[in-house]
Amino acid sequence: MRLLTALRESDRVGTQQAAHRIPPGVGKALSVMEEAAESTKLWCGAAAAMAWLGGWRGRKAAADGLAALVVAQLISNGLCKQLADRPRPPKEWFPHDEVDDRPESSSFPSGHTAAAVAFTAAVAPTWPTAGAACAVPAVTVAVERVQSGAHYPSDVTTGAAIGLASAWLIRRAPRLVLRHWTS
Repeated sequence: MRLLTALRESDRVGTQQAAHRIPPGVGKALSVMEEAAESTKLWCGAAAAMAWLGGWRGRKAAADGLAALVVAQLISNGLCKQLADRPRPPKEWFPHDEVDDRPESSSFPSGHTAAAVAFTAAVAPTWPTAGAACAVPAVTVAVERVQSGAHYPSDVTTGAAIGLASAWLIRRAPRLVLRHWTS
């Protein structure tokens, strides 16, 4: 019970700090990045560019990234949000009006963060430079989700963990299937 109380307090403090300490101009830039990532537009565009410009390595990185993104979306939005019924952070914690434009769905976990991290983590092993380039908008999306009032820090952290697990699964799935069939 103490752990849950500590987590709630940590979420409250982290959310309020993000809402109050990020300057308005930076907040607007974060919102622009989040809008680009909405409905996975940013990641699909990145995958198209990788496939077009990166040859075999680009196509593999794009395919891995998109597959991990789909798995992360299924887990975060298709499963976890349906099981968890966590309300969004209270509007009064935020000094800006971005909080009025947030989804009605459960706050837990952050599907945007899950998708961003999954795509980035799946791309990076195949094409490290592209993975590093994707890390910047992925982190930006994660920060924006808290700053805008859409999520608590623990929602974003859990979304990131789902993204990492999804990327790991996509990278390991061929070997796991092959091992199963040859055993």
